[in-house]
Amino acid sequence: MISVKEQRQLLKEDRQGEAFYVAVTDNDSGERKLFIESYGCAMNFADSEIVASILQKEGFSITTDSGQADVILINTCSIRENAELRVRKRLTDFRSSKIKKPSLLVGVLGCMAERLKAKFLEEEKLVDFVVGPDAYRDLPRLLEEAGTGQKAVNVLLSREETYADVSPLRFASNGISAYVSIMRGCNNMCSFCVVPYTRGRERSRDATSIVEEVRTLSADNFKEIVLLGQNVDSYSFESVEGNVSFAALLEMVANVDPLMRIRFSTSHPKDITDEVLYVMAAHENICKYIHLPIQSGSSRILKLMNRTYDREWYLNRVAAIRRIIPGCAISTDTITGFCSETEEDHAETLSIMEEVRFNFAYMFKYSERPGTPAAKNYADDIPEEIKSRRLTEIIDLQKKHSHARLLSQIGTFHTVLVEGTSKKSANDLSGRNDHNSMVVFPSPGNILPGQYAGVIIRDCTSATLLADFIIR
Repeated sequence: MISVKEQRQLLKEDRQGEAFYVAVTDNDSGERKLFIESYGCAMNFADSEIVASILQKEGFSITTDSGQADVILINTCSIRENAELRVRKRLTDFRSSKIKKPSLLVGVLGCMAERLKAKFLEEEKLVDFVVGPDAYRDLPRLLEEAGTGQKAVNVLLSREETYADVSPLRFASNGISAYVSIMRGCNNMCSFCVVPYTRGRERSRDATSIVEEVRTLSADNFKEIVLLGQNVDSYSFESVEGNVSFAALLEMVANVDPLMRIRFSTSHPKDITDEVLYVMAAHENICKYIHLPIQSGSSRILKLMNRTYDREWYLNRVAAIRRIIPGCAISTDTITGFCSETEEDHAETLSIMEEVRFNFAYMFKYSERPGTPAAKNYADDIPEEIKSRRLTEIIDLQKKHSHARLLSQIGTFHTVLVEGTSKKSANDLSGRNDHNSMVVFPSPGNILPGQYAGVIIRDCTSATLLADFIIR
């Protein structure tokens, strides 16, 4: 077996944060070699660790060199069109690799698998097998079938599968932070979103299995975990002792190790209860940062999106966060140019941004996803040039707010979990504070990645806090 230390290898992330390449040290035992490339959200990263664990037991080692691979897996995302285009380009690259190595098998995993299986397998002939996010246990059989020249497919969705008993292979980790999936799927049926169709209905993991996984990570000296789910605050598990809510789970996890930082993503505004906020306030090791997607500031557009809340509800939740957790950082998602969006609707998004002043945001133009209620029922009627202009206005406003939030931190004390040296200077260290902001400070020479450092913020760039080291 490969040790935990050998499993922790370099995580390389592209500038858009959409793709990464992962590796476990190859050995000389003649194992088949597996190359995994993942796109999209953190759930896909975590799923790749589950896939690696399943296939390691089948005799695979994992390589960073696709040219050495016997099997190539692309873990895909269907949320935005850009991710799909990038996946198709990579599959075309790998198809040429099969000419040099006919025995090479190429497979698509994840969200694009169910929706585009026919195109990938039959029309474009880009891949040998397709596996949906609930069928990873079936990979050994599918690989065997694909090895005979048959096109292998399993995209069946499950109402029970959570992979709770699979110990992820932490090759996507730096040995400091790790993902822990607590639930899968989504019941919210936002009209623009494909997730309920590609990942199925909500299923929450047994709370005991989550706590045990966190205990294992603590024993392995991880310093931070990120609880993952399409909507983590929708977590609900019925145990013999009664229902375990997200607030209860969060407290259970926080109590495992008071020196381990706890983060979570993503929160749905309808489920971010006061109970969750009070648990966050009560535990120092739960980071004071919430990602709370708004999507639009217009109640009319939110109704068309089927977000199940309006502008006033969202602002009420922001007020509760600010009241119960003073200073808590809030980030968001926005979609501009949704079906029928008027200049007045767009202005309402800008105005809610002005009112909340988010710490940072993920901002996108509306990209119609086939098969969604929006694609079936609404016309994608906003011209591309108007979408682009509105998006630019949103980005420019958010840049101003993000910079102002960083400027407000000058002169304040922060605890930073050191992740490594700065990208710009080997003499500086970098890491994230409680608010998920990147902090860079001069190395004192005796602090290693995975350790905490106390710093005072002295300046900032548009996206980074610059600090002076104070105390370890």
